[in-house]
Amino acid sequence: MAVVISPSMLACDFLNLEDEIEKLNKIKGIWLHLDVMDGHFVPNLTFGHEIIHSISQKSSNPSDVHLMVNNPEFYIDSLKEMGIHNITWHIENNCNHLDLIQKAKENFKSVGISIKPATPVSNIPDEILSQVNLVLVMSVEPGFGGQSFMSSALGKLEELRKIKKEKNYKFIIQIDGGISDKNAKDVIKHGAENLVAGSYIFKGSEAYAKKVEKLSS
Repeated sequence: MAVVISPSMLACDFLNLEDEIEKLNKIKGIWLHLDVMDGHFVPNLTFGHEIIHSISQKSSNPSDVHLMVNNPEFYIDSLKEMGIHNITWHIENNCNHLDLIQKAKENFKSVGISIKPATPVSNIPDEILSQVNLVLVMSVEPGFGGQSFMSSALGKLEELRKIKKEKNYKFIIQIDGGISDKNAKDVIKHGAENLVAGSYIFKGSEAYAKKVEKLSS
């Protein structure tokens, strides 16, 4: 399976959002990662429904929504008509995850579950791992971009890869937080198949396509 790179739109130039999307539309095989934060589950607020809808409609690449919110049920319902490819929420949420997965699968092609840095992989029950399409390992504390990569995530990637192989589960292993050309090869070696990168891609003068290529090769 080819490694997929998911530029995190949290780090893009929002004053020139349409131009940013047009640049990314020229790169094939990527996802656009959209972090939705409510100021409660994490201490930050990001974009709302109108921005999500606009990005999803203007992008020729799949939209990947990461819910860092207290009430994922609300967003799963309110975002269902927006053409989003993948929607992910946190295992730390207090909800009936299995019921929510089934509900989300009615309107989204891919459904994921995420864990914070302090949460062990063992906190995701097998009955959830067998149902989701994606597992997101956070390699920084969720809430703000530009943080440094936490190497403790590497063991979680290995653990998920082992579980996936032994039980023939189908989920994609995604990682988000501090990803750059300095650690991309290492996280891929440990099992990551989808790399979310924000600051590395959007900051600096090098073309986005070149940076995506460096991460995936």
